[in-house]
Amino acid sequence: MAHEHPDAPLEGVVIRQVRMEDYDALTALQHKCFPGMKPWSREQLASQLETFPEGQICLEYKGTLVASSSSVILDFELYAEKHTWHEVADSGFIRNHTAEGNTLYGLEIMVDPAFRGMRFARRLYEARKQLARRRNLMRIVLGGRLPGYAQHADRMSAREYVDRVLRKELVDPVLTTQISNGFVLKRMIQSYLDADKESLGWATMLEWSNLDFQPDPHRRYLPYKRVRICVVQYQMRPIKGFDDFARQCEYFVDVASDYKSDFILFPEIFTLQLLSFMPPERPGLAVRRLAQFTPQYVDLFRTLAVRHDVNIVAGSHFTVEDDGRLYNTAHLFHRNGGVDRQHKLHITPNERRWWGVEPGREHKVFDTDKGKVSIQVCYDVEFPELGRLAAEAGAQIFFVPFCTDERYGYLRVRYCAQARCVENHVYVAMAGTVGNLPDVENMDIQYAQSGIFTPSDIPFTRDAIAAECTPNVETVVIDDVDLELLKRHRQSGSVLNWHDRRTDLYDVVLKR
Repeated sequence: MAHEHPDAPLEGVVIRQVRMEDYDALTALQHKCFPGMKPWSREQLASQLETFPEGQICLEYKGTLVASSSSVILDFELYAEKHTWHEVADSGFIRNHTAEGNTLYGLEIMVDPAFRGMRFARRLYEARKQLARRRNLMRIVLGGRLPGYAQHADRMSAREYVDRVLRKELVDPVLTTQISNGFVLKRMIQSYLDADKESLGWATMLEWSNLDFQPDPHRRYLPYKRVRICVVQYQMRPIKGFDDFARQCEYFVDVASDYKSDFILFPEIFTLQLLSFMPPERPGLAVRRLAQFTPQYVDLFRTLAVRHDVNIVAGSHFTVEDDGRLYNTAHLFHRNGGVDRQHKLHITPNERRWWGVEPGREHKVFDTDKGKVSIQVCYDVEFPELGRLAAEAGAQIFFVPFCTDERYGYLRVRYCAQARCVENHVYVAMAGTVGNLPDVENMDIQYAQSGIFTPSDIPFTRDAIAAECTPNVETVVIDDVDLELLKRHRQSGSVLNWHDRRTDLYDVVLKR
């Protein structure tokens, strides 16, 4: 039996669609195959059969249900490379099934342990392939468990374990079977299904390509790299202590996290709100006292970034360096716990006169888990040379925390931000403060209309505005930008500002 050809007839084998009356048999099978893991609920199975019955199949042997397979059709480009099982499976309900999608995603396959060795899994994989051919799908993708890994985890990493399985030095009940059925390993995924203790949450992403796939001549499949940005239009109001400030900030970070944002952007010098509960002083002395809160500010946002799994551009905050110089400093808190800083490079006459701020001396571009970004604090974005240097260093998103007192100042920042999009084929997100702080000198009034801006061309949104806030109210906007679209636009836009620079006549050089 072990050497039987997978297509050979075997008496008593029936492959058919799952029915609701199979629920008890499927539950028993899941308990045998995945001990300790929660089986499908009746509601989940009912949703699967209502949404995509063709993708839910089972195998009977001599009248007994001994194997089953569950799958869903997706537009796979919409899912992150490091997706989780709950994301692609809609937590088992598959309401995200897309009949016009291009990928059959295998959610689960199981064979009763008493019947393994009879190539029932191969028959289910072949049934999936037939479904992909029948539906003219580009591929089948699997998030494969590694149920043998826990037994070896004390001696090797998950990557080493997979390498040894591929070299046939070890046998994994799932991966070995998938490779033998023509699937190709593409990458590994951590925290794919944390409830899977046998795999310690690890999975492999595997793919089978449908060689019979016929592309729709009216449909193009283009790479897509989504980055979700949340911009906070923050209201300056008197508070009673640092805890009030922290509570307000965590509220916005929690909102961004609930909407699965990759970045949240706060405004420039919004920590001046802390002066509202401190004794009045001359402005230059007051902001130096404000700098004493730097350790609390850093601890707060580092904790929030990790806890809520979002990168935080925490506006800017006045800091005093060891040499006693005062800087207007933007901070980037990575969701892995890292912290980066960018001093404001161009200081306005107002900042010099009221606070004695010094200009920074180093321009940086930061690596993040969503690509390279630049932080240009307010006035910085009004100098096109800085945008050129950032784009040349690979930045695709410019973050602009700003603080402006009236509409003329705001429009200077906004018009320049939109110009940087056109010049450099980048996205710019800008966040400003609104409201007022009556007892804090030089912060009497605020004007802002924060937003996310794009290059001005056909592939992007009308007016080159991805999203914008209502003026002068506390709110957020959240939107997605596509980094792959930027790359294509730089090569094939209506105008090619980046390529058409006359570098034979002029150039921009960063002095070291």
